[in-house]
Amino acid sequence: MARSEFIRAVVANPDGEIFDLDGYAAVGADGPLLAPLSTKDTISLPFGSELMMLPHRHPIVFNLENHQIERLDENPYIPGEPIFPVAAFNSPGYVATHVSAYEAAGNDSPLPLFSYGAVGWARGRFRSAAVRVDWERRQDLRLMPQDGVLGGVQEMRYHLPDNRLREHIENCALVYGCPAGKNFFLQRYEAPLPTSARCNARCLGCLSLQNDSDIPCSQQRIDFTPTAEEIAQVALIHLRVVNRGVVSFGQGCEGDPLLAAHVIEPAIKLIRRETRRGTINLNTNASRPEVLSRLINAGLDSLRVSLNSIREDNYNAYFRPNGYEFGDVLESIDRALGHGAFVSINYLNLPGFTDQPAEIDALIEFLSRHRVHMIQWRNLNFDPQQYWVTMENVSSGSEPIGVRNGLNRIRDAFPNLKFGYFNPPKEKFRTVHRRIY
Repeated sequence: MARSEFIRAVVANPDGEIFDLDGYAAVGADGPLLAPLSTKDTISLPFGSELMMLPHRHPIVFNLENHQIERLDENPYIPGEPIFPVAAFNSPGYVATHVSAYEAAGNDSPLPLFSYGAVGWARGRFRSAAVRVDWERRQDLRLMPQDGVLGGVQEMRYHLPDNRLREHIENCALVYGCPAGKNFFLQRYEAPLPTSARCNARCLGCLSLQNDSDIPCSQQRIDFTPTAEEIAQVALIHLRVVNRGVVSFGQGCEGDPLLAAHVIEPAIKLIRRETRRGTINLNTNASRPEVLSRLINAGLDSLRVSLNSIREDNYNAYFRPNGYEFGDVLESIDRALGHGAFVSINYLNLPGFTDQPAEIDALIEFLSRHRVHMIQWRNLNFDPQQYWVTMENVSSGSEPIGVRNGLNRIRDAFPNLKFGYFNPPKEKFRTVHRRIY
């Protein structure tokens, strides 16, 4: 490959200053496979993405002089100064094809709960090893002006002064910068309905509860159960105004909503008693088939089921279910399809694992037996090296085929399956996404 086709490696100094390295190409990791990245492998860093320095780790780069992949322990420009790898946390709608290549050098401290895409520099801008899976601008920060959010907060305080759920969503939007929370106050797209303070899974990458690890939580879990009336008030004020609006139970700041069905079921009935507008969605681990059936009968339109793998041992190693089995998840999916609900899977993607042939084959078999309507390709927010080790401990792995190749295999096998990132409104349930790879 010509030298000009490679993208330059980027690293950070101890002050967090990011710079590119002349003479070194960026390297992406696809599990054990390391490869220098070119402009063909990457896209311009999506707007709203964030760059992160990875402390206590050493960058792996490609030396353009000797054509070798090597680890750098110090700044080539300033001998003795340590340098650190840099990763991209890509904007919603983009899935990483490679993760940042680095060595932990004996450090066992896990990285925080983000995804760590490979990134480099070329043509005067940062470039990310990622593909776009959803073109909707639902969480584009350019469409979320802070003054608009603050104005919406004041308006909702006026309309829902004593509603605890409104107050919780306000905290999510203003303190944690939650895009779904911001959209509620901007009265656009999808609004969150966090409800459950409990969960029956102990996910390794749980954003709101980490009892037995050194990983810090990304956000505060809701600590109360809103009433059915509070839920319906928030949902109705959104659905009555927003064209093709969506409201969703099951957010990062809660447990699993099926454990709060005693308030969700009457809330759905209250909403549907007042309006047929909009889409009521449930993001869930799908652990309780009987409960899910009740919610669909009450008026639930769609659900999104989170999976990291179709192979049961790998699923259990990540979700660590407490009181349910993988078979319950499959039964819930089949029941929802039988009831006529729109069913997506929230497929947690990590290069080096998700694109292993055994994983792709298992997913194809699953899709053949359980005709879900959509895959929402999501980046797994977890330390990649620790995740690879965890999965290797429960099942045999094989050389990955590449994320793009994996996506194309699924697309070729199921041309009518929707690919995306966001929960669609019911008006788009039958729309097939264009081929994008």
